[in-house]
Amino acid sequence: MSADALPVTGTSGFSRWANTHRKWLFAAPAMAFVVVLIIFPVAWTLYLSLTDAEGSVRAEKEFVGAQNYLDVLADTARFWPAVWRTVQFTGVVLLVEVVLGMAIALLLWRPFRGEKWVRVAILMPLVATPVAVGMMWRLIFDPNIGVANQVLGWFGIPEQPWLAGPSSALWTTMLIDIWQWTPMVVLILLAGLTSLSDEPQEAALIDGASGWQRFRYITLPLMKSTIIVAVLLRGIDALKTFDILYATKGKGGGSYHEVETLNVYAYGLSFDYNEYGTSSTVLILFFLIIIGSMWALTSRRKADY
Repeated sequence: MSADALPVTGTSGFSRWANTHRKWLFAAPAMAFVVVLIIFPVAWTLYLSLTDAEGSVRAEKEFVGAQNYLDVLADTARFWPAVWRTVQFTGVVLLVEVVLGMAIALLLWRPFRGEKWVRVAILMPLVATPVAVGMMWRLIFDPNIGVANQVLGWFGIPEQPWLAGPSSALWTTMLIDIWQWTPMVVLILLAGLTSLSDEPQEAALIDGASGWQRFRYITLPLMKSTIIVAVLLRGIDALKTFDILYATKGKGGGSYHEVETLNVYAYGLSFDYNEYGTSSTVLILFFLIIIGSMWALTSRRKADY
């Protein structure tokens, strides 16, 4: 009998255990990564939110329980306006980006001459970082040297305050966000459109359906799950917008807090006032809002299957 045919009798107990639980062993590195980089920071933030930590995270702090949450939820001067601006910013940019993204994706759906160059031009805003984009548009909208008011002057339109106006600053930052992130929505929706079968469209065309009827009754229902994915990805990202707002308006979202969302508010509490307990409370509440939004959109997507 050859040595290769001999039965293996020296298998250790650890080897047998590892073979039995190999699926957990393979997943262990990823699970450890999640625990270290996600669960631990959230747990630490939750702990700070239950204390009166300020000045330094290493300083002496006392456990105050839910007092920070009661104080923050009763704050009608900064917290609730920040919540409203966050919801307003997210809702407006998400609606415009999805509608505009769908329109552009439909234009790019069918091949045409110069298609590649048009796609490259549309994707250009995604190349730059949000901070660079914010600084660029800050110069464009500058009341003194910006080209935006110069262009308006060519058409006889009065100069606008843009980022300098307390009532127009938030809408201007929405415009900047729409300019940069609509291409991402276009990519997602265009990928969904190219995966659709041509048979339903051809059948509807033979039956005499108009372009609008084909879009409303065929394309849109078939694209529903893809649209939900685009809304989920872009919506969560829009909720967390910070770079553009801080790059254009600075600390506090401006002198009158005109673009102060929850992200900007929490950042100011932490790094401008060193109120770590209060800022952690705002971040936990913000985290719950994001989780709730993800759950609602994910549940809606599952219901479509």
